[in-house]
Amino acid sequence: MLEYAKLRIVTDADTFNTGGDEVIVLPLAGSCAVTIDGERFELEGRESVFSAVTDFVYAPIGSHVVIDGEGRFALPAAPASRRLPARYGPAEDVPVELRGAGNASRQVNNFASVEAFECDTLIAVEVLTPNGNWSSYPPHRHDDLEEIYYYEVSGGGFAYQRVYDGMELLAEVRSGDRINLPLGYHGPSMAAPGYDLYYLNVMAGPVREWNFVDDPDHAWIRDTWAEQELDPRLPMTKARTK
Repeated sequence: MLEYAKLRIVTDADTFNTGGDEVIVLPLAGSCAVTIDGERFELEGRESVFSAVTDFVYAPIGSHVVIDGEGRFALPAAPASRRLPARYGPAEDVPVELRGAGNASRQVNNFASVEAFECDTLIAVEVLTPNGNWSSYPPHRHDDLEEIYYYEVSGGGFAYQRVYDGMELLAEVRSGDRINLPLGYHGPSMAAPGYDLYYLNVMAGPVREWNFVDDPDHAWIRDTWAEQELDPRLPMTKARTK
């Protein structure tokens, strides 16, 4: 049972109180209106996670939230102590990062990264991996951060996730699957040939910092990227222009 990182996936409509959690409403597919304590936000959303970068909305602790729309929506959340204002995050303001090189190339949509969007404890990003590539690589850990990966795979396909928690585990994942990652090293996330991979990465802990540490046995791989080109299939999705 995770103490900090939380995630729900809801369909079409939902009503809830945030209580002691800060929550982001992120369209995976479809659009919606989100009303937070009487303030209404319109989310244009997207057709799918493989079609576009999406807008989103932030709901603070102690608020009443109503989602009204058609589609599938992710609700990453984490306990918070500060009550920040409810805010709309435009898709065009989401920093899109192209990371790695060669067959370790991937795209990161930093919609609620530490640097891009203010939250109290919650960190959330989207990762898109072209088919045949590896992401979350080299294997690494985030000290003092709990993590959740929620997956979608194009074309009804499958992917694989490696986790290390005292022993190596390899899990097959499909659309709608999630893995609660233990503290410690994890990765890579492997997109099978023919099937692009998406995952929503939700992180939270006592301090909102990345605390990123490569597995020392495999950290050398990062140095090889300087000699390789970025995968030309990236970016896979783009934000709408202003």
